[in-house]
Amino acid sequence: MIKLAEEKKMINGGDVLIKCLLQENVKYMFGIPGGQFLTMYDAIYRWGREQGIDTVMFRHEQAAAHAADAWARVTNNPGVCFGTVGPGATNLVPGVGAAWSDNIPVVTIVPQVNSRFEDSFTLQGNLDQITMFKPITKYQKSIRELEKIPDAVQKAFREAVSGRPRPVLIEIFEDAFLAEIEEAKISIKPKESYRPILKPSIDNTLIKKSLELLLEAEKPLIISGGGVNRAEGYKELQEFAEYLQIPVVTTVMGVGTISNASKCLIGTTVGGFVKNVSLHADLVLALGCKFSFIMGHGEEPFWKNSQKMIQVDIDPSIIGRAKPLTLGVVGDCKMFLTQILEEAKKINRIEKRDWLDDLSGNNQNYIKKYITKASKDKIPITPERLVKDVLEFIDDDAILVIDGGDIEVYTIEQINFYKPRPPLSTLASICMGHLGTAIPYVIGSKLAKPNKQVVAIAGDGSFMMNIQDLETAVRLGLKNAIIVIANNNAWGMIRSCQNKYMGKRCIDVDLPEFNYAKAAEAFGCYGEVVTDPNEIKPALERAKNSNKVAVLDVKIAQTMPEGTKLMASMGVL
Repeated sequence: MIKLAEEKKMINGGDVLIKCLLQENVKYMFGIPGGQFLTMYDAIYRWGREQGIDTVMFRHEQAAAHAADAWARVTNNPGVCFGTVGPGATNLVPGVGAAWSDNIPVVTIVPQVNSRFEDSFTLQGNLDQITMFKPITKYQKSIRELEKIPDAVQKAFREAVSGRPRPVLIEIFEDAFLAEIEEAKISIKPKESYRPILKPSIDNTLIKKSLELLLEAEKPLIISGGGVNRAEGYKELQEFAEYLQIPVVTTVMGVGTISNASKCLIGTTVGGFVKNVSLHADLVLALGCKFSFIMGHGEEPFWKNSQKMIQVDIDPSIIGRAKPLTLGVVGDCKMFLTQILEEAKKINRIEKRDWLDDLSGNNQNYIKKYITKASKDKIPITPERLVKDVLEFIDDDAILVIDGGDIEVYTIEQINFYKPRPPLSTLASICMGHLGTAIPYVIGSKLAKPNKQVVAIAGDGSFMMNIQDLETAVRLGLKNAIIVIANNNAWGMIRSCQNKYMGKRCIDVDLPEFNYAKAAEAFGCYGEVVTDPNEIKPALERAKNSNKVAVLDVKIAQTMPEGTKLMASMGVL
């Protein structure tokens, strides 16, 4: 009897891509289908879902990119988004750009037309996608051959998470998707074999010099930025700050890196009470902070050039970029804090610092006055009252999404006043100032942390930018997800500036009356309009108990926060 040769198993480029993504523990891919993605989708349908990977279909690619960004922010692992060749890729650009600006690792996948149609004016062709994404991605790779997919995916993920995290781009020609190969000939390495998993230690000479400078200072100040969140160095930060009794200010990206129950936390950004602190510190320890506009660019009058500064960052290009340095340390913030804490504990006695006691006491008085102001029962509802009631209502471990202009400023002003803000749980597109993130950030966060409450505070203008993806949220059956619209019928931040600086000559800033609650109901959400300040919390409770995605349309007054005035004075608006 003749023994038949064993049939060789053949797989295509779509199979290979999904195998590579599974090796990276990717659970969701956020995007919209396209013709060149057929083999990728087929791989997910045939076997991918069984192994734990799936797509989430959005109604706009920009929202899909924002959702991948949100996934990365709350899990500290890369999010994955995709869009078809040409228009799908161009629609991804705003979302990828916002992630790039905030140093978020997002792996972006786009196809390219079949090689035989290159430069032939085929449908969606003739677009140089690599060049288009180059300014907003850390790494770009175009693949024409199936065999090169594993190496490209591995390099993309390595670049996304190594050093300063940022988005990356993988472009795969349709040829590579359609090609077939014997499964045995494809080798997909575990991530430990092609990228470092542990962070390198920092030279102990730098650690000792940093500690010496901190102990010599009379009024030291720590700034905790996004680098501490990304490094997951929050426990070490709090222990170190409390051990040496050093006050801490966070950037917006650093919110949650130290508990608001800690005496050491003084506030967030250079606004509010903090602007009285940053100016008087004689030494600043900047951890993973790039001194963007949110920290006054590190310049006078918010800071002093005479201040000594120790700057710690994983990216050498950030060191000394904004302020004159006393000491620069290139390294991971968690590793730095671990080492310097160990060194500090060798000191038997740490002297009590009146500087921290004074700041803490004055800060508590500032908070009490602010809360008194924010508690007023005015109609229309003041933005401060809306923010206060939302922040008092949310769960202790809730994920908070902030999307807008003035309402974002009002929220950040009170961000540390009430419930805890855990690490990796406050999402705002800060450096790009991108609007329209509320709905997709809620979706990405809720899929990443399904057992946590997700609450968004959004401006009415920004909410409308991706309103179509309420359908996505409803289709996914998300629960305990609430979007609160601060509705002042305006592009509020610009209207504020036209009122204050342009003699009240307002143009293109007024939005018409619109019932967002009814629109949300049409999508299948719970919707409610709120006009009475005393109904904010009851409405939030009804929204929570609705077992639906909920949208509250809260009518607020048009006012200008102090933070907006501050930014305007800096010339950044």
